[in-house]
Amino acid sequence: MSNFFQVEDVKKTYRFYAPMYDFLFGAVLEPGRRVLCKEVKQVKPKTLLEIGVGTGLLLDKYPIETQITGIDISEAMLEVARKRAQLLKHPNITLTLGNGETLPYEDNSFDCVVLPYVLSVTPDPALLVEEARRVCKDDGTILVLNHFSGSKRWLLLEKMVRNFAERIGFRSDFSYEENILIHDWEVLRLETTNLFGLSKFIILKN
Repeated sequence: MSNFFQVEDVKKTYRFYAPMYDFLFGAVLEPGRRVLCKEVKQVKPKTLLEIGVGTGLLLDKYPIETQITGIDISEAMLEVARKRAQLLKHPNITLTLGNGETLPYEDNSFDCVVLPYVLSVTPDPALLVEEARRVCKDDGTILVLNHFSGSKRWLLLEKMVRNFAERIGFRSDFSYEENILIHDWEVLRLETTNLFGLSKFIILKN
């Protein structure tokens, strides 16, 4: 897949989105977040990494006993997340500015790695997956929440926004087969979520 996003493009896009991200994408994508966090509570990881933590919309939904690390490439988005974290009673949250494609963590660092709505907005999805798997412990859990193309209900919208992908910071043409099944991890469960099946939630064993 061609890397038509560049890092600076992503930073610029989310600098623009940051003040209104929760309004634009909060409620509409919330069902998927709830499904993901329900699974995190089932897994009960001691350590969890959220790649693309954004404005921190998931932070208050994670188990209180889990050590949470969130990383995001956008300082503007992290500013919102930090303010949100300060209001929470969760004692174990660390937020870091960084690129998910070059994670600053050792191999096998986390029991669970979460990728919420990030694969189709990163310049190199395959590299992000490689890094997520590197820092996830062997036999650890990776949770992916993302839009994948191919649904008949969303076909027209996907075609409409295809030519504006760079401008809006989102790939509408994003194949499940080419970005999930191509890797040698184990797919434990797949389900659709959000309005009219906009997104897929995938549980993977590293």
